[in-house]
Amino acid sequence: MRCLIPLALLLLAPSGCSSGAVSGSNAVGELAVVPLTVQTTKGAVKLKVEVARSAEEQARGLMFRESLRADGGMIFPMVPPRHASFWMKNTVMSLDMIFIRPDRTIARIEPETIPHSLDPVISGEPVSAVLELSAGRAAELGISEGDRVIWDDKAN
Repeated sequence: MRCLIPLALLLLAPSGCSSGAVSGSNAVGELAVVPLTVQTTKGAVKLKVEVARSAEEQARGLMFRESLRADGGMIFPMVPPRHASFWMKNTVMSLDMIFIRPDRTIARIEPETIPHSLDPVISGEPVSAVLELSAGRAAELGISEGDRVIWDDKAN
């Protein structure tokens, strides 16, 4: 019984890039992978992203992961839309966080987050999803605020 209380407290940690303190790592294949397109001013950028739908999947996020595929990432759908606050605790790689409005346009991009940081990365407005890519990928791909994000997720 005494072991269950600390575990419950860890699972209730504040939301973040890797919000809960769940050990282990996600491997592609554990989560659904869906196509995602970002309509930029220079054309369409096509990615294949993992979808973190459940509270547990969102709590684990990209914690402990050391890399992502060049065309990969993770999307965190938020139903209903809300202000989002992420942190980098237990996240060993730097990420670009892309905050997506309910109309699927990009509200804000936080580039190259600091691994292991407890400082919150906030959306600044209600969002319906957050997309995480490897650090620097948003700039490399020409992704900017205002671009439209489309993903094929039957659960949304």
